[in-house]
Order: sequence, then C-alpha cells, then structure tokens
Amino acid sequence: MSALSRWHHRRMHAHHHDHDGGPPNATRSFAAITLINLAYTILEAGYGFATNSLALLSDALHNLGDVAGLGLAWGAAVIAQRAPTDRHTYGWRRATLLSPLANALMLVGLSGALAWEAVRRLAAPPEVPGLTIVVVAAIGIAVNLGAAWLVRDGHSHDLNRRGAFLHLMADAAVSFATVLAGAGMLLLGWRWLDPVTALLVGVVVAVGAFGLLRDAFNAAMDAVPAAIDQGKVRAWLEAQHGVDAVHHLHIWSLGAGEIAMTAHLVRPPGDDHDAFLDRVVHELDERFGINHPTLQVEHGHACRHDEHDRAPHGRPVP
Repeated sequence: MSALSRWHHRRMHAHHHDHDGGPPNATRSFAAITLINLAYTILEAGYGFATNSLALLSDALHNLGDVAGLGLAWGAAVIAQRAPTDRHTYGWRRATLLSPLANALMLVGLSGALAWEAVRRLAAPPEVPGLTIVVVAAIGIAVNLGAAWLVRDGHSHDLNRRGAFLHLMADAAVSFATVLAGAGMLLLGWRWLDPVTALLVGVVVAVGAFGLLRDAFNAAMDAVPAAIDQGKVRAWLEAQHGVDAVHHLHIWSLGAGEIAMTAHLVRPPGDDHDAFLDRVVHELDERFGINHPTLQVEHGHACRHDEHDRAPHGRPVP
C-alpha cells in the first residue's frame, strides 16, 4: 500500500486542556470544602457525644465518609497537576476519572449503612433532643450548600467535581431531613421520624450514587463521553473534502474537560494535508469539544493494522 502517514496533535484553547491538570483554583476549592466539612464533622460529632444523640453521631459518621470522598477528589486534583513524563506521557490527569469511581462506591456503601441503621431503629426509636438536632443540622445545611457553591462551575462535564458536588448536595439533603425530623420530634414527639427520614434519604443518595458510578465506570473504561455522538463525528469526518473513508475512530475522556480522539482518514495524495488537518482539528474542538485529536492520513482503503484490530468474531473494528 502506497501511503503517507502524518500524525497531527495540536494544543487547543488553554481553557479546554491545561497540561497541568486544571487551574489552581480547582485545587484550592477542593482543599477548602474538605477542611470546612472536616471541621463541621468534628463539631457535629462533639455535640452528638455531648447529648448522646445517635442521630447526630450517625450523620457525623456519614459526613466523615464524605470528607474522605472529598479528600480523594482533592488528591486527584493535586495529582492531575503532575507534569507528563517519559512513562506517563499524558501526565496523571486520569486521576480525575478514577476519583469519582471511588466516591460513587463510597456513597453506595454509606447509603446502605444508613438504610440498615434506619430499619434497625424502626423497632425502638431512641429519644433524642430535638432542638439540638435542628440547630446542628441547620448549620450543616449552610456548610454543605456553601461548599457546593464553591465547586458548582463545570460539575456537569467534570466527573471529579460532579462527585464532590453530589457529595455536598447529598449532605445538605441529609441535614435538611434531619432538621425536619428534629422539628417533628421536638414539636410532636414523633420519635419514629428519625429512622423513617434516614431511610428515605438513604434511597435518594443511593439513586444518585448509582448514576455517578455508571458514568465513572464508563469513563474509566474509555467509553465515548455521553455528550458526544460518535456517529455524528464519523459522518462529519466522512463529509470533509477529499475524505474517502474513516476507520479506527476512537473517542474517550482523557481527563476532566479533556476529550481525546484518534482516527485514520483515507485521502488522495497531493493535497495539502497540513492545512486540512489544521482545519479539521480546530473544528473538532469547536463543534464537538474534542480537544486532543490525533489524525492519520492514508492513501488507500486498506490498512495494515486491520488484521490486528478485529472484533471477537473476526469482524474488523471500524
């Protein structure tokens, strides 16, 4: 096969992919919310022991687990800033994809523990000081909503920040439910509100955790990002001037806010491939948010790698 292979990799828009793993403000945000939540957890546990309140102690234990999860997100943001090396040529930015996986598993475990404790308490709800629960839990709402506000930007496309955001919103929901339960126990004497509310909150947390777990697992397995339609990307590439065929198209998340792609494009010889690649790389970023594309130009439909890239039943991988 007479072919000309030309690999083209271009850095696009520093705000899309900073090779240091993200702006320093992101790391500072994780540090701030981790320390704020740790301080509140210590405060809540102290009041729980002082008043012998199992509700506050359980919530403090839940918050302690979340602090660990936030610590993972903080650590991932720090690790992601490591510069690329000869061995880790992309650096450590994929840490921002692995951290949400750990966060999701932790949330699933904590919601299960919360539901178990709630069921156990249904038989004999303990007597707890309602006023103390209301005041301390209300502080928790303010703390968690304030911390969630710090990481609100970009959480829809950054799994690491989304994991932290979900942790904080789940904590705020738990604190709000605890306020309602405390008010009910204080005003009406309904001690059963404590376990019932905890059970409902556990279900809500578990549903959100399973969604995050699915997305984090897909990202860790190099699935095509949910926001990108690979079929549309392929159709757009095939429609470009001089492109006769597209194969070996792969799209995956490289890190938070960074999407990589590789593809082989069959084009006739003689064209200005450099100008073509420059334009295509730019438009891939503008149209689809793919900011780490690597394209190989070939002069024929056959590809010597086809025999090595086949599906289990012998079909070539497109």
